[in-house]
Amino acid sequence: MRIATWNVNSVGARLPRLLAWLESAAPDVLCLQELKCTTEAFPLAEVSALGYEVAAYGLGRWNGVAILSKVGIENVQRGLTDEPTYEDAVESRAIGATCGGVRVWSVYVPNGRDVEHDHYAYKLRWLEALRGTVIAESGDTPFAVLGDFNIAPADEDVWDIGKFAESTHVTEPERKALATLRDAGLSDVVPRPLKYDHPFTYWDYRALAFPNNNGMRIDLVYGNGKFASAVTDSYVDRNERKGKGASDHAPVVVDLTV
Repeated sequence: MRIATWNVNSVGARLPRLLAWLESAAPDVLCLQELKCTTEAFPLAEVSALGYEVAAYGLGRWNGVAILSKVGIENVQRGLTDEPTYEDAVESRAIGATCGGVRVWSVYVPNGRDVEHDHYAYKLRWLEALRGTVIAESGDTPFAVLGDFNIAPADEDVWDIGKFAESTHVTEPERKALATLRDAGLSDVVPRPLKYDHPFTYWDYRALAFPNNNGMRIDLVYGNGKFASAVTDSYVDRNERKGKGASDHAPVVVDLTV
């Protein structure tokens, strides 16, 4: 089975590239983030024409997550258990489904903006809710949380840690939140890079970040023992970050035998 995750940064703007990538990479399951559309506005017909069932969760022009599957979609859950709100509003940041016997969650973790911002505190509360969902759901079957975590797990997961002093994405509380997922029985499935020596997954559109490989590894795959032991390969499809109309994130692809 091939399972992938990709922050497409607007499924509408990226639809031609998404459809082409689905045909070329042929994932059995694809977790999408940052749809920037409502559930009803998701391009269901175009994706279904390629043989995918879709479970989408979008509430407006920001956020939004989805799971696409060629191996069935069952037990869909939109939102985490006890998920917090931001400014009294629910955000569409997590969706779970069972696909071909594998339980997957597509997550778009809040950015945090600034350590002094209310969004940062919301991010930490959201990660607590994610841990609660993991504990409730992770059992003896293959289980994974995939998506844009907006956290670089280690200093080497950013191109220059010196440029991130007092910044979100690398703070101790955020990294401790990832550690609680590991304590709950998940492990980081680290992909191999297709180029250079580190598997960055995100490059800013500004300041020639991609040509200079000034990237971050923030799109992660966290799987339980049954999932991680089944992995045969994993890589960052860096080529999909190239060219006109690309997302600022590259897909992460995981091949496994289940």
